Amino acid sequence: MKLVIKFGGTSLATVKDIKNVVRIVDKISKNHETVVVCSAVDTITDELIQISSLIEKGNKKDINIMLAKISQKHKQFATHLVTNSKILKSLSNKLNSDLSELEELVHGLILLGEVTRRSYDYLISFGERLSIDLVSFSLQELKNKSVPLSGQEAGIVTDSNFGDSRPLMDTTRIRVSKIINEYFTKNTIPVIAGFSGADQNDHVTTFGRGGSDYTATIIASCIDADEIWLMSDVDGMMTADPKLVKNAKLLKEVSYTEAIEMARFGAKQIHPRTFEPLLPKNIPMRIRNSFDMNNQGTLVTLLHSKSTDSVKCVSAIRKVGLLDLTGGVLFAGPGAAAKIFSILAKNNINAMMVSSNPSESSITIVVRKEDLHKAENALEINLLGTTLKKIDTIPNVAIIAVIGSGMRGKVGIASRVFLAAQKSNSNVMMIAQ
Repeated sequence: MKLVIKFGGTSLATVKDIKNVVRIVDKISKNHETVVVCSAVDTITDELIQISSLIEKGNKKDINIMLAKISQKHKQFATHLVTNSKILKSLSNKLNSDLSELEELVHGLILLGEVTRRSYDYLISFGERLSIDLVSFSLQELKNKSVPLSGQEAGIVTDSNFGDSRPLMDTTRIRVSKIINEYFTKNTIPVIAGFSGADQNDHVTTFGRGGSDYTATIIASCIDADEIWLMSDVDGMMTADPKLVKNAKLLKEVSYTEAIEMARFGAKQIHPRTFEPLLPKNIPMRIRNSFDMNNQGTLVTLLHSKSTDSVKCVSAIRKVGLLDLTGGVLFAGPGAAAKIFSILAKNNINAMMVSSNPSESSITIVVRKEDLHKAENALEINLLGTTLKKIDTIPNVAIIAVIGSGMRGKVGIASRVFLAAQKSNSNVMMIAQ
C-alpha cells in the first residue's frame, strides 16, 4: 500500500516518544511505501508564537532565552536519538543550519520591531522543520533511507493568504507526485514538515493551527495513497469529550460527512479543511493512537457506517458569542440578510451558526467570542437605523452539536435533546439543524 502517516506534537513530545514513532515507521515501511508527516515537537509552536509576541514588545533578553531553550532541546534530543557518529554529525549540521536561519530571522524582526503576517508564517513554520530533522535522521539510524522535506521542498504550492492558506491543487499535485514518487523509486522515506507550504513567490505560508493534518491529506491526494493515518495520543474519535464524559466510547467507523461535522464542532482538533483533498479520491482515513498500535482507531470512509446508532457524537464549542439582530418591517425587503453577511465577511468574521424566525423580523448569529464586539460595531456603523432596529449581544455562550447521519428522518431526536438540556438546567437560546 501507499501510506501517509501523520504524527502530532504529543506523539513527538520526548525522546522516548520519537523513538516509538520511528519504530512504528520502520516496521510499516518494510511492507508499504510510506510518507511521514510531522507536527512540531510538543509545545514548540506555542514557544515560537510567544517569541512573536516578545518581538512586538521589543523584549530581546527573553527572546534570546527562548531561542536558546528551543535550540538546546532539539540538540539534546538529537544526541539521545542517534548514536552513529556519521549520522549524528549530519543531523547536527542540519539542525544548526535550520536554527541559524531561525535566529537570523528573529534578530531581523527585532530590528524591524514588527511581525507581519508573512514573517509570522515563516517564523512559526520552524517547529515542524526542526522535528522532521529528528525523525528522518533517527530513521537513518535504523538503516532506513530517509530525507527531511519542508512543505515547500515536498512541492506544496499555496495561495498567498498567510496564516490560512489553501493549496493550488493542480500545481501541487504535479510537483508532489513527481517528488515523492522519485523518493519511492529510491526506497527512501520522505519525512515532510506539516502545517506549511509556499506561495508562487516562494514565501512560506501556513494552513493555521491543526494544519499538519491538512498537509497529510494534501500529500495523500497527490500520490493517490491507499490510506492515511492521523496519529496522536487519543484512540480515535469519541462519542463525547472523555474529559467531560467518563463513559465516552470510541467510534470504530464514521462517514466523512459525520467526521467533517465533528471537526467543525470541536469533537477533535482537526483542521476544518482536512477532508477536502480526500473526498474526490475516496481515500480512507484512520485516526489512531501512536501509543497503542493494537487499537485500530476510527475508520473514516465516504460511505455511511453500518451502525444503527442515530446519534454518533455530542460535542461542544466554547468561547462563542451570540448576536441577536432585530429589523421588523425593515427586514421585509430582499437582500437584508445578504447585507448582514457581506459586512461580516468584509471584517473577516465567520458566522458559525445562523437561525432566523419565520417572519424574518430577526436573525440570530453565533460568532467566536473574540469577534463579537467587532461584529457588533461593524453592523451598528453600517446598518443600524436602516436595515436593523436593534442589536443585542450575549457573550459566554456555547454551541452543543448533536451529530449523526442516522438522525435523518427519525422522530423524537429533538425532544430528547431539549429534555436533556432541561434536566441540566440549560437554556436553549437558538437552534439550527
